[in-house]
Amino acid sequence: MKEKKNLLKSNAVQSLIASLLCIVFGLLLGYIVLLFINPAGAGEAIMAVIKNFWNYSRANLQAKNFGNTLVKTAPLLMCALSVLFAYKVGLFNIGAAGQYVVGSCACLYAALSLHWGWLACLLFALVLGGVYGALVGLLKAYCNVNEVISGIMLNWIGLYTTNMLLAGVKESTSPYTLHLKTDAPQAMLPTAGLGAMFNNNGNVTIAIPLAILFAIGIMILLDKTKLGYELRATGNNKNAAKYAGMAEKRNIILTLVIAGALAALGGAFLYLTDYEQWSVTQSSVPGMGFNGIAAAFLGGLNPIGTIFASYFIQHITVGGAYVDKTMYSSQISDLISSLIIYLCGFVLFIKYAINMGIARSEEKQREKEKALSASDQKGGEQ
Repeated sequence: MKEKKNLLKSNAVQSLIASLLCIVFGLLLGYIVLLFINPAGAGEAIMAVIKNFWNYSRANLQAKNFGNTLVKTAPLLMCALSVLFAYKVGLFNIGAAGQYVVGSCACLYAALSLHWGWLACLLFALVLGGVYGALVGLLKAYCNVNEVISGIMLNWIGLYTTNMLLAGVKESTSPYTLHLKTDAPQAMLPTAGLGAMFNNNGNVTIAIPLAILFAIGIMILLDKTKLGYELRATGNNKNAAKYAGMAEKRNIILTLVIAGALAALGGAFLYLTDYEQWSVTQSSVPGMGFNGIAAAFLGGLNPIGTIFASYFIQHITVGGAYVDKTMYSSQISDLISSLIIYLCGFVLFIKYAINMGIARSEEKQREKEKALSASDQKGGEQ
């Protein structure tokens, strides 16, 4: 019994339990909603969402659509790492959505207008994302402007600036940017043979392994380096960090520079595959950056856990496309994924509840042992 309690005290185990509970509750709520709309197909609909690419019977189609899910997972993972990194340092980077947009703009403009290669486009997106994150950091460090407020404002500034800049590289008959495959093939991310593993899916590129390497790198930076320790110390108490001789203002700015660069690379990882085209008429900030918040918390604020959480959220989101549209509206998949994403906000609460339960159980055990000890002592005196 004691060993079980020690296992439950593990942060990794608690994060896993909390994440699984959020997933189960989210799917259950989605199923209940489907029952209210049309009970006849609710079971098949929720299974279609869960199965995703397994809805296909042929192995080659399963492989190709599995690859498509991974293509969308890489940018989501980068946005999640951006949110996670800032949160570990005591900052809430809701501006990841805008930084993702800036990265998308930078790579597409460099590819389609300046005709740069893929590596230069990636670096350009990284630099501009870092600069955009630095704006939030400067306002926070020197003007004490809350990073949530400045981040939200910059999200919209980034969106409309991007629409204006990319209007010059869009198709003449549509609001979408030109295809990289035909107009800027030099900017396409290399597949490095990965596409062959997914039925020659050309959209599967080095973005996927690169995103995983970034997750490992962030874990090492935060947990194993002096810089990571200083950044976390500044986030915990910037006054104490300053007293200890740390450059707290520099650390705040540097944190948001790194967070901005990560989110911007997410945009580049998606659009340099030519999997999607940017629409210069869109009036809402893409949800990828906001979904990164959910992926970070669903992953227990652990970089490795965030890899699996990012895949799961994208798996559910893409799986919604297979729901029978004759029985349910096309937005039902968004509703189900939104329920799961909403419940991700309760991950920390569930971990708190687990710890409270353990504490109460241990307190009862101590009282029981104390009572037995007193009883034994009394029996000995008699």
